[in-house]
Amino acid sequence: MEPLNANEITLSDRAKILIVDDREDNLLSIETILENGNYQFVRALSGKAALKILLHQHDFTLILMDVQMPDMNGFETASLIYQREKLKHIPIIFITAHNYSDEQVFEGYKVGAIDYIYKPINPRLLRFKVGVFAEMYQKNHQLLLHESKLKEMNASLEREIEERRISEEKVRQLNYQLLENNKNLKDTIEELDRFAYVASHDLQEPLRKIMVFSDKLLTCQSEGLPEEMQRYMDKIIRSSQRMQKLINDLLIFSRKDSPRLLFEEVSLSGVIAEVLSDMEVEIERQGAHVTVGELPLLWANVSQMRQLFQNLISNAIKFHKPGLPPAVSIYCDNGNVSLLDDPQTHCCIVVEDNGIGFDERYAEEIFVVFKRLHSYHEFEGSGVGLSICKKIVDAHNGRISAIGKPEHGSRFFIELPLAKSGINALNNSKLNRVSG
Repeated sequence: MEPLNANEITLSDRAKILIVDDREDNLLSIETILENGNYQFVRALSGKAALKILLHQHDFTLILMDVQMPDMNGFETASLIYQREKLKHIPIIFITAHNYSDEQVFEGYKVGAIDYIYKPINPRLLRFKVGVFAEMYQKNHQLLLHESKLKEMNASLEREIEERRISEEKVRQLNYQLLENNKNLKDTIEELDRFAYVASHDLQEPLRKIMVFSDKLLTCQSEGLPEEMQRYMDKIIRSSQRMQKLINDLLIFSRKDSPRLLFEEVSLSGVIAEVLSDMEVEIERQGAHVTVGELPLLWANVSQMRQLFQNLISNAIKFHKPGLPPAVSIYCDNGNVSLLDDPQTHCCIVVEDNGIGFDERYAEEIFVVFKRLHSYHEFEGSGVGLSICKKIVDAHNGRISAIGKPEHGSRFFIELPLAKSGINALNNSKLNRVSG
C-alpha cells in the first residue's frame, strides 16, 4: 500500500505527536526540527501533565519523552502510560543526554520504549525516525479504514447471502406449490373433460326421445292441433335441435387431441370443395356466393381441416346482412398478416365475408367458448364453433385471428404449416409472378 502524500492527509489524519519535556526550549527545539513534516504537536511539561492529556486523547502517533524530569521521570511515566489498554499502541521514543549502560537501556525497552535519541539531537535522525513512525501510522490508519470498509462489505454480503437464501427457499416453496397446483389443475381438467363428455353423451338419449316424440306428435296430430299448439311444438323441436347442436359441439370441444392424430399432406382446395358440396343446400337457400382462390398443400389432419373450414364458411354465411346475399372469399395471402412465423414454411388463409361484421374490441373474445355477440334468437348457434376452430388451429401449431367492422364484414386469418410440396409450389408461384 502506497503511503499518503502530505497533501492527501486531512487534519484528522495528520500524525499527532505528544512531546514531553520539562524545559520549554527543548519543546520548541523539537517542534522547529519537525515543523516541515505536517505534524500536529501537543506539549506536556511533565510526566503528570502527559498523563492528564492521555486521559482524554488516545490518537497520538508517537510520544517523544525526555527521560530526566523532576517528580516523575520518563521511565516511570512510560510504565504508567502502558498500564492503560487504550494507550499501549502508542510508540515512545526516549530523548536523553545520558549515555546509559545496556542495563539501563534495557530498562527503558522493558517499560515500553521502542527507541532512543541522544542529545544533542541530530535533526536528520530525529526527522527520519519520526517520519518512519508517521508513515507507519498513516498506513495503519489506512488499514483500519479498509478493515472497517471490509467489515461493512462483509456484513452487507452476509445480509445479501441470507436474503438470497430466503429468496431461494421461497422460490423452492413456490415451485413446489406450482407443481402441486399444476397436478391439481391437470386432475381437475381431466375430471372436467370426463364430466363434459359423459354429461353430453348422457344428455343425447333423452334429447333424442324429446325430438322423436315431438316430431311424431306433430306429424300425427297436425290436422287436429290448434295453430298455437303447432307453434309451441315447432318451438320445442327447434329448441331440441339447438340443444343437440350444443351437445355435439361440447363433445367435440371437450375431446382431447389424440396423440396418434394423423398428419399428412392435405389439399386445402380439395377439402374446401368437399365442404362446399356438403353445404350446397344451405348455400342455395341463402343465395350465397363463395369464391375460392388458389390454395396450397398443408401438413395437417384432413378431418380437422374439413371441420375448421366448415365452421368458418358456415359462420360467414350465417351472419349475413338482411336483404344482401352472403358473399364469401377464401384465398391465400401471406403478406396480409404481420404475425406470420415464416412465409417459407407457413401460409395464411383468409376467409372474408360481406356480413354484419363485429366490433374489433371483441376480436379476442369471439374465440372463447360460449361467447356470443348476438342472441340466438337473431342467429342460431351454440357459441362453440369458433372455439373449436381455435382448438384445431392450436393443435396444428398455427394461429387464428380476426378483424372486422360493424356492418362492413369480417376477415379471419388462419396461419398453418405448409407441406413440403406446398412450400415448393409456393416458391414456384413467386418465381412465376416475378418473371411475369
